[in-house]
Amino acid sequence: MISKKLQRARDFEKKYLPYTKDELPKFHVTGGIGWINDPNGFAPYKGEYHLFFQYYPYDTRWGPMHWGHVKTKDFIHWERLPAALAPDSDYDKDGCFSGGAVELPDGRHMLLYTGVRNVRRRNGKMESFQTQCAAIGDGVDYEKLSLNPIIDASLLPEGGSVHDFRDPKIWRENDKFYTVIGNRCADGSGTILLFESEDALHWRYVSVVAACHNQFGRMWECPDFFRLDGKTVLLTSPQEMAAIGLEFHPGNGTVCLIGSFDQSTHHLMRENVQAIDYGLDFYAPQTLETSDGRRVMIGWMQNWETSGSLPQELRFFGQMTLPRELHVKNGRLYQLPVRELEACRGVRIDYRNVMVNGETTLRGIGGRYLDMRVTVRPGNENNMYKWFRLYVAKDGENYTYIRYKPETGTIKVDRTHSGFPHDIVNVREFQVNTPNGELELRIVMDRYSLELFVNGGEQAASCTLYTPESADAISFASDGMVLLDVEKYDLVWE
Repeated sequence: MISKKLQRARDFEKKYLPYTKDELPKFHVTGGIGWINDPNGFAPYKGEYHLFFQYYPYDTRWGPMHWGHVKTKDFIHWERLPAALAPDSDYDKDGCFSGGAVELPDGRHMLLYTGVRNVRRRNGKMESFQTQCAAIGDGVDYEKLSLNPIIDASLLPEGGSVHDFRDPKIWRENDKFYTVIGNRCADGSGTILLFESEDALHWRYVSVVAACHNQFGRMWECPDFFRLDGKTVLLTSPQEMAAIGLEFHPGNGTVCLIGSFDQSTHHLMRENVQAIDYGLDFYAPQTLETSDGRRVMIGWMQNWETSGSLPQELRFFGQMTLPRELHVKNGRLYQLPVRELEACRGVRIDYRNVMVNGETTLRGIGGRYLDMRVTVRPGNENNMYKWFRLYVAKDGENYTYIRYKPETGTIKVDRTHSGFPHDIVNVREFQVNTPNGELELRIVMDRYSLELFVNGGEQAASCTLYTPESADAISFASDGMVLLDVEKYDLVWE
C-alpha cells in the first residue's frame, strides 16, 4: 500500500522532473530534482542493478529523508523509477536513513534501512532514536513490515548507543543473511556491528567487526564489508575526523580497512588503513558484486562540509560518482571507472613524447565530457622538473588544476576558480607513489564533476565543479622539461 507521503513524492517527481532534464549530468546519477546524499540498496535484483539514495525531492537542501530509486544494466544508462520510501510511520517519521537491499529466496526484493524517530525531552534537548526497519517489494513498490523495527536497542551489545545506530548493509551468504551496522560505543567512538539471520526478519547480534577507539574520527557511518582478491575489506565513513598527515583530511571522511577476518572472533584483523578517495567530494560508498564477479563501488560525490554551496539556478543537488571497479593490490585498494564507460568513447586523439617547458595547449585536446589519460615523465635525465600542472574546465576566468611535484611526491587538486558562489573547501593535497618523476593520470569529466585516477587506480580523487559549461579549454604547464603523452576521448551519450 502506497502512503499519502510517498504518493505525494511520486506525484511531485512526475510533475517536475521533466523541467530539469537539460540541467543534469550525462553519466552521473542524480535525484533529477531536489536533494540527494548517500547511495542506498546498491545491489543486483532480477538481472539488473538497483540503486536507491537518500532523497528530499522538495528542496535542494537536506530534509526528511525519502529513498529515491534508479536501476541499470550497464552502470552507464540509468532508468529512473518512482520514489521507493517515505517517512510515513511512527518508527521512521523523521527519516528513512541509509541502508541496503537483498533479493530474497522467493524472488522478492527487501530493503533494510534505518528508521529515525526524534523525541524532545523535558529539558528541550532533541534525541534521535534509530532502529533498523524493512520493506519488501517487487522492484518498484515496497510495503513496510508490520514487524518493524526488526533490529532495535534490545539487540545492541553493552554500551551501544540507540542514538547512533544506523546504515545497515545486508547480504546473503551460505543460506544466511548478514548485516553490518554503524554504532557508537561506550567510549564515544564508532564501531561496526555484525548481525545474522536465517530469514532476514529475526536477527541476532554476532560481534564487533571493527572499532574506532577514537583513532579515525568518531561515529562510523555507512559500512560495507566484503571479500576481495583474497582479503577482507571494510569501508566506512567516519564523522569528526582529525587530519592525519596527507592521508586523512579533517571533517567527514572515508576509511578503508584491509586485512583478514578471524572466523572464531568474527573480527577484522587490520593490515592496512587508508583513505578511499583523496578528493574534495566523496562520502558513504556502497558496493555490489556483479554477475561476472566484479566488485563495483559507487559513492556520494559530495561532502557535508561543501554541501551548502551551489548555484541558485539549479533545481537539483548532489550526484553519485561513476561506478568503479575495485581490486586489492599490494595491500591497497585500487579503483577505476567501470569498463562499460569505454563503450561511450568517441574519436581518439593521441599525442606522444610532447616536450613541455612552460605552458602549452594541444590541438583537439579540450572539452567537458571526456575520458583522458595523461602520462608525465622527466624530459631531462640530469635536471628533474619542479612541477607539472594540468588545467581543465578553463576559460579566461575559470579553471581547475591538478599539480604534481616530483620532489615531494604530492598531487594537489585546486578548484578555487570553478564556479562556486561561496568560500568553501577548494584544495586537497595527497601523497602518491611516483618514483623517478613518472606519473599516470586518468581524468573523467562530466557537466559538474571531475574524477581523477592516479597510476592505474592506486588512488582516486573526486570533486564537483560548477564552472560554466563553455569553459572547456585544457592546457599543460611545467617548471622544467617534461615529456607528455595524452590520449583523449570525448564521451558520447546515446
